[in-house]
Amino acid sequence: MYKNFLGMKLSEIGIGTYLGQPDDQTDKSYLETITEGIKRGITVIDTAINYRNMRSEIIVGKAIKNTDRKNVYISTKGGYIAVPYNIQQDATQWFKENFVQTGIVSPSEITQTGNIITTKYIDWAFEQSLKNLDTEYIDIYFLHNPEDQLLKFDREAFLDRLRGVFRLLEGKIQEGKLRFYGLATWNGFRVPENHQQYLNLSEIYKLAEEVGGVNHHFRFIQLPYNLAMLEAYNLKNQEIDGEKLSTLEAAEKLGIYTYISAPTMQGRLIRPVAPEILERFKVKKYSHIPIQFVRSTKGVGTTLIGMSKKQHLLENLEIEDIPPLPPEEIDNMINSRKI
Repeated sequence: MYKNFLGMKLSEIGIGTYLGQPDDQTDKSYLETITEGIKRGITVIDTAINYRNMRSEIIVGKAIKNTDRKNVYISTKGGYIAVPYNIQQDATQWFKENFVQTGIVSPSEITQTGNIITTKYIDWAFEQSLKNLDTEYIDIYFLHNPEDQLLKFDREAFLDRLRGVFRLLEGKIQEGKLRFYGLATWNGFRVPENHQQYLNLSEIYKLAEEVGGVNHHFRFIQLPYNLAMLEAYNLKNQEIDGEKLSTLEAAEKLGIYTYISAPTMQGRLIRPVAPEILERFKVKKYSHIPIQFVRSTKGVGTTLIGMSKKQHLLENLEIEDIPPLPPEEIDNMINSRKI
């Protein structure tokens, strides 16, 4: 099943590449899995420069080499300290020599979580991701958990940093190196408005308009949503034209596509249940329940599932032979708290 968005045919299931050790065996397994996934119709692959010390990006690049590039949509992320797997020195020393001493990063720009959202660092990370992926362009570039910036900097300084990075990314688009950009978040869109890490989607959208005009390319967000983390759907923490909305509703209203992360909470939501629960979700396997829940939710674009093993890919893709539930059924489940 596919979602059409701005000329792209995005698969409703995407492959995530976060998990696994930075070793040859995991590389081999990911390469086999991604290759098989593309063969079976998956068009969305998500990664990040810091995943597995850059090895995930490198393997994604190898997997797409023998494909029709325009039919595979690669998203990657920048914003955390990224150290290559093959350096021959201490990681801290390598970072100092390559970033601090060269003026790319000042220690004062790094949050306590290792997050860096500056034009110089994101410029470096973006260009390094292009090399790792061995591709001429990136389809979607996400700023990685930018809400971490709010742990150290005030909101005005945060928005100013976003403005500068959005301007940088619009420039990458003009160079033909990028198609769209967005924010990949963990806390930002699922916390109340008074939370320190809260992100106001409408405010950020207007920032993109300020930088790129009405034809700006801020068109994607990524956030967690699953049976245990419902905030994206039922927390009315966004506001557009005076109307209180959930993040999924606000994104849909603004014309922003959503990638959903952690649909199974790294497998923790997959567990034996009573037969009537399987029937309620119209599935036969426990592993399909959390996927069915997410994919059936109104406003969800692509559900990203971390898959480093071919057998998991094949099992997860069986969901494509099962119709999603009507969106109102998900609404009833959540509102009646019968999930």
